[in-house]
Amino acid sequence: MGKFSPVPGTADIFPEESMQYRKIEETGADIFGRYGYGELRTPTFEYTEVFQKGLGDDTEVVQKEMYTFEDRGGRSLTLRPEGTAGVMRALLATDVMNGVEQRVFYYGSMFRGERPAAGRRREFHQIGVENVGRIAPELDAECIAMLYHFLQEIGIKDVDIRINSRGVAEDRIESGKALKEYFAAHINDMCDDCKVRLEKNIWRILDCKQQACRDIIKDAPDYRLFFSEESRNYFKTVCETLDALKVPYIVDPMLVRGLDYYVHTVFELSHNCLGSAIAIAGGGRYELYLPGQSRPVRGVGFAAGIERLLMVREALGIKEESDRKDLVYLVSLGDEARKANIELAGILRRNGLKVALEVENRSMKAQMRSANNCGAAFVVIRGENELAEKCAVIKNMTDGTENKVPIEKIYDSLI
Repeated sequence: MGKFSPVPGTADIFPEESMQYRKIEETGADIFGRYGYGELRTPTFEYTEVFQKGLGDDTEVVQKEMYTFEDRGGRSLTLRPEGTAGVMRALLATDVMNGVEQRVFYYGSMFRGERPAAGRRREFHQIGVENVGRIAPELDAECIAMLYHFLQEIGIKDVDIRINSRGVAEDRIESGKALKEYFAAHINDMCDDCKVRLEKNIWRILDCKQQACRDIIKDAPDYRLFFSEESRNYFKTVCETLDALKVPYIVDPMLVRGLDYYVHTVFELSHNCLGSAIAIAGGGRYELYLPGQSRPVRGVGFAAGIERLLMVREALGIKEESDRKDLVYLVSLGDEARKANIELAGILRRNGLKVALEVENRSMKAQMRSANNCGAAFVVIRGENELAEKCAVIKNMTDGTENKVPIEKIYDSLI
């Protein structure tokens, strides 16, 4: 680790890469806005109980991955490992508990103490949406369609959309018994984590990624047969709405998602760009309890890891062009030209152009080298002669052509 390296699992994001992040964020704001969503910004850390209560004490995130610390007052605080719980805490100040719908989107840093890997950092970035306050299968389908629309818009096509139903709490009593009976007969051949899950949370087993466990899981009984007719009809309407919206999907009974608050619809989107499926986004309908609340906050939403989205875009050859492609660089030959160019830079910037200039006394060769290193599209050159003639020389850095232009026509010559 070098002296100036960031902490492992974090990264410095320089201008060329930050452009790619900005593309994701700006496209999300555009697409989500078309569906009636507005941006909500919440704090980077919350009281620890917001996540313990909201996500569930038995989840991997709460048990193993949260960055928790005490403030000077001895209060336990946690850097947000995901966005939903903090958004729900904020929305409790509105009328969502009285059935008033709130549509919000967010993006920002999240923190999880897991082993860094490709597309996974300890500080990572998510973009997500939450539709809170109302319950309807059509809203679930619209949420999936909006995510699909967003991914199409950033160039990620041919995604695999898997959906499933978690039912509601009452549905899980008999279905959970059926699963427990099946897995109990095979538990000696399963991983240590699944042995714990058998006793603490049988549904966690369905989410296990160990191949030996997956081989057993694939033959598990169809727990959805134990769901109520109401729950089955709810999911049927979700599927019918997706069909009407022309959104492709696969029903996957093994999809349960990793958090305890999900009910009814869950979904996950992946892409096969690197030879195997890469999960890039997921979500579902939830009932989330927060500290001091006897009733759950109900909503539907999703989150996508921005680093994962960028990894897929890179594999597909998608990259934003440099935002310096239209940069204008002012070259000054002499003190008077430099003073005049400082004034000109202000005028051009106020008129919407991107402008850089040399403020030290350097040779023309050195200034042209700086312009080239900046990726400038045009160079405006002024010296004593140009000042006397009230003009400037504009050099096109792409084809090398030069033109002498009257000072009052410089702006028109650069747009």
